[in-house]
Amino acid sequence: MSGTDIFSILGIAVTAAVSAVALKKYSPETSVVIAIAAGLIILVWVMSEITPIINEINNCIGSAGIDSGYLPVLLKSVGICFVCQFASDSCKDAGQTALASRVELASGITIVLLALPLIENILSTAIGLISD
Repeated sequence: MSGTDIFSILGIAVTAAVSAVALKKYSPETSVVIAIAAGLIILVWVMSEITPIINEINNCIGSAGIDSGYLPVLLKSVGICFVCQFASDSCKDAGQTALASRVELASGITIVLLALPLIENILSTAIGLISD
C-alpha cells in the first residue's frame, strides 16, 4: 500500500463521515448505509493489498522452522478478527450495541474453535516433554 493509497482511504472515510453526519438528522437510515458502504470499500481495498504481508509471514515461518500448517490458522483468525470488528462497529454505528457484542462473542468462539487443533498439538508436545 502506497502513501497515496492511504490518502485516498482517508478521503473516502472523511467524505463518508461528513455525508453521514449531514444526513443523519434527515435520514438516519441513509446515514448508516453510507457509513457501512464506505467501510466496505475501505475493507475491500485494504484486503486486496494483503498479499505482501502474507508472503512475509510465510517467509518468517519458513525461516524459523515452524510448521507451515499454522499459517492458514493464523490468516483465518486475523481475517475473522477484521471482518467481525467491521461488523461489530457497523452494528454500533447503527445503535445496536447488544448485537455488536454478540458479533464479538461469535468472533471469539470461532477463533477458539479454529485454533483447537493447534492447541491440541501444543498440549501434546508439552505433555511429551514433561513425560520424558
